[in-house]
Formats: sequence, C-alpha cells, structure tokens
Amino acid sequence: MHHANHFYGHAHVLARYAGLGDRHPPRINGYVQHGWNIGDGLAPGHPYAERTPSLLWSEQTRRRAWSLGRRNVTVIGAPFGYLLAMRATAEEPQPPRTGTIWYPFHGWEGQHVKGDHQELIARIRDTEPGPVTICLYWHEHRMPRVRRRYEKAGFRVICHGYRGQWWRDTDPWFLDRQLTELRRHARVASNRLTSAIFYGIAAGCEPAVYGDPMALAGEDPTFGGTARIRRQWPELHGEQVHLPTAVEIAHAELGTDHRYPPGALRELLGWTQPQLEAA
Repeated sequence: MHHANHFYGHAHVLARYAGLGDRHPPRINGYVQHGWNIGDGLAPGHPYAERTPSLLWSEQTRRRAWSLGRRNVTVIGAPFGYLLAMRATAEEPQPPRTGTIWYPFHGWEGQHVKGDHQELIARIRDTEPGPVTICLYWHEHRMPRVRRRYEKAGFRVICHGYRGQWWRDTDPWFLDRQLTELRRHARVASNRLTSAIFYGIAAGCEPAVYGDPMALAGEDPTFGGTARIRRQWPELHGEQVHLPTAVEIAHAELGTDHRYPPGALRELLGWTQPQLEAA
C-alpha cells in the first residue's frame, strides 16, 4: 500500500465503512488522494508508480488528472465523506454550536511556514465574535514558540493528532477527532482554502478564509498556488461567506455524490475475500 493512503487514518476510515471493522486495513489497490489540492490529486514529491490507479475525491480533480495524461483514475469521494456517512445516525445529541475553530496554514517535515503569527492573532481577535479554538498541525503544535503565542492570546489550542509517515505512527482516529471538534463550533476559518475548510462546511460550520496566507518554504507553483485559488474560488474568501454557495462548492470538491456503497468499495479497493486471498 502506498504510505500516503494511511495519512490521517484514511485507509482506516475506508476499512470501517467497508465493513472490515477496526482491523489494520488491507493493501489498497491504488493511490488515495490524501488532501484537497488544485492539481491532479497526487501530492508533489511523493513516490508514485506509473499506471497505479488514482482514487480521487472529485470529478474536477479527475478532469485535471486526465488533462495531464493520467488515465487510470476513478472518483470515489473524500474519506471524510465516508466518515460523515458512518456518523450521521450514530451521534448523540449535540450541544449548541459556539465559537470558531481556526486552522492556521501549516508546514510539514520537509517545509516550514514563514509568516507573522502575531499579526494573524490580532486579525482573528478583531474578526471572530465568540470563543476561538486554534487547531495547529502536529508540526507547529510541537513548536513551543508557535503554540505558546496562541495560548498567550487566550485561545484554546488543540491538535487533532499525528498524520503518520512511511506507515509509522498513523493515528486511525484523526478524522474522528476532527469531526467531533468541527461539530462543536459554529464557524471554521483559516488563512488558506484547505481540506479543513471543506470538512468544516460539510460538518455544518459557516466558513471564512482571511488573513495573511503565509508562505511555504520552496512552495511548488506548478498549479498556480494561492493566487489561482483566490481567482478560482473567490466565493470562499472573506470574513463572511455566502453559506449556500459554500455548501454547493464543498459538496462538489469532496465528491459527496461519488461515495461508493460498502460492497462496491471493497471490490474497487481489492478487499473482497477472493482478492485478499490472492494477494
């Protein structure tokens, strides 16, 4: 299995939805898109074997992949959508939503973010009407100089968990914790349009994207970067966003209509009993 299939517990969510329980997911026959992006669904720089099936979130991403010469592509929807389907009827009654969960743009092991967190804190204070939860990516959460700035500002600071890397330390409940937190809040916001914003919209939050988008060291400009994102999705940028429009866009970008039923998903991923025995 490509190691990125385990990021954020995606393979584990799909295995649970497919009826395999909490067991370690079998090998997936393909590369599962692991985050919202404006390219062909594959993460730049990650090892990829030619002709491996690409299992993408949306029809828009499939068309971009096709335009770049990739033919073995299938739209399955985002794993977060499968989690929403599983937890739609199993949830306890929720308390009233309050405040904002805010996701500052983050780096990772190979690239650090450059930007003024203090300026971002001031903008958040001036904009958000209720209590604010800052959700830092694990990379920044482990940096005291970053984490403590938000703590000293009086914000609640959390982290959903570790993404995992090279099949190690994968947190299979990452997305579950994220969904639980999103459902506690009335708003979801960030300084860039990212997966978290689309997840928040799908989970019932009002979205906002504002503030300095910051810069990622060595950021790959191949697909147009933040400038293209702001041009192509202007409706999702600003301190206040038209919610029905945001819901429609999130629905398309997460591929909600492309979610497979459990049996068909097992067949597609190579998880039927004959396929597993032959592997």
